[in-house]
Amino acid sequence: MKRTFLLTASLIVVSALSAAAAPNATTTKSPVFPGTLANARFVYVASYDGDQFEGRVLPEDRAAINAVQNAIQSWGKLTLVYQPSQADIVILVTSRPSEDLMAVYDAHQPSTFLWRVMGRDGLQSGETPLVTQFEKAFEGVQHNGN
Repeated sequence: MKRTFLLTASLIVVSALSAAAAPNATTTKSPVFPGTLANARFVYVASYDGDQFEGRVLPEDRAAINAVQNAIQSWGKLTLVYQPSQADIVILVTSRPSEDLMAVYDAHQPSTFLWRVMGRDGLQSGETPLVTQFEKAFEGVQHNGN
């Protein structure tokens, strides 16, 4: 009985310490934005299933596309385009109850993402912390290049 109590107490302490040591999504540093995209001016936003007008795109992803587009327009540093062939940067998003994802691709070489962030409620309408991370990283690479 005493051994079971000690084991249970030890597990509770280890769990509490692990939770305290886990990084917080809002304080985690965003990855370094690739310098090759520092001169980008045009951006295309879609989900991994297609653009906002594609019938197979989930409503959550459609809302995330819209939220990202609105945030980028408000920011004013990039111009939205509606064909990937017109873009310098392609941003693909996914919004799920467990986690949102935003990945940046070079529109001219879209084989693998160059920058990616994830977080819970990161692409919701009105507040888009993942776009804020993107904006800061993009501006950081522009300032470092000039």
